Amino acid sequence: MEMKQLWLVAPGETELRTVPVARPAKGELLVKVEAALTCGTDLKAWRRGHSLIPMPGPFGHEFSGTVVDAGSGVRKFRPGDAVMAVHTAPCGKCAYCKKGLYNLCREIMDTKVLGAFGQYVLLPRHIVKTNTFLKPETLSFEEAAFLEPLSCVVHGVERFEAVKGAAALVFGAGPIGLLHLLILKARGLRVAVCALEASRLALAGKLGADCVFRPGEAKKAMREFAPLGADYVLECTGRKEVWQAAPGYARRGGRIMLFGGLEKGALVSWPSHLIHYDELTLMASFHFCPADVRKARSLLVEGKIDVKPLISGQYMLSGARKAFERLARGRGIKYIIRAGD
Repeated sequence: MEMKQLWLVAPGETELRTVPVARPAKGELLVKVEAALTCGTDLKAWRRGHSLIPMPGPFGHEFSGTVVDAGSGVRKFRPGDAVMAVHTAPCGKCAYCKKGLYNLCREIMDTKVLGAFGQYVLLPRHIVKTNTFLKPETLSFEEAAFLEPLSCVVHGVERFEAVKGAAALVFGAGPIGLLHLLILKARGLRVAVCALEASRLALAGKLGADCVFRPGEAKKAMREFAPLGADYVLECTGRKEVWQAAPGYARRGGRIMLFGGLEKGALVSWPSHLIHYDELTLMASFHFCPADVRKARSLLVEGKIDVKPLISGQYMLSGARKAFERLARGRGIKYIIRAGD
């Protein structure tokens, strides 16, 4: 049995390949991909390469689908089941897992699943056991595919324990910034969004942002929105200059969440007096833990946030390049990539 799968062979270069379909071994699931989503990490890899996405190789890791075959020992799922899953799970055995730091598991990135931009994905035993769930009929495959990025956002928000009524400033109105906006509003926070693109700021406003503005307007807008400074500042752009500026927008005693990753080797510095005398807390967020995945699933299944407005269109595998070209120009938020039969 063979399938069509999109491969990233070099920055800016993809190939649609025909590859064998693996049969599930003990504890594994073979899933037909019904909907896959583009991601900021995919875009980085497509533009300049990424250490976590080997080239040449398959890519795409946000998906939902239908079980077509199950290996021996699988009890929770059977062929025909609609499922939602993420592409990693911790080993549960390493020193970090034993400390409960599952997102920092030594093996989590070595055993991840790539290839959602294809007709099928094979889910290994540890992912089936920990981070795969039945998809209810009330949730579309497109919405269910948001499970992975939403889990990442939940992980960061859980870390700084967002308090209802607090003021938050989100830098960036891409998919991650907008998912942060949705979760923070669902928790009852006042949220301002700062971004470059007018169309994305307009979408942030429609999604419930209390205040939207461009970088050049930030100082004045924040004096009106939160005179003391934001209780929480969330960096969701992955730009060095925004990392550098973020602490300057927090109130004394505030918290800064650095979510957007920088290129390896990038160095950032802040005035020591600002961090020390204002008692700021600098935090980072990477990936997610199983508990975050379960919380993200509940948000989607219970309809507490609406991710549908973040879908900007769809392409078949043969036209996926157009999706990345549009994203590279700042057009759209997330695109569905469909493999077809």
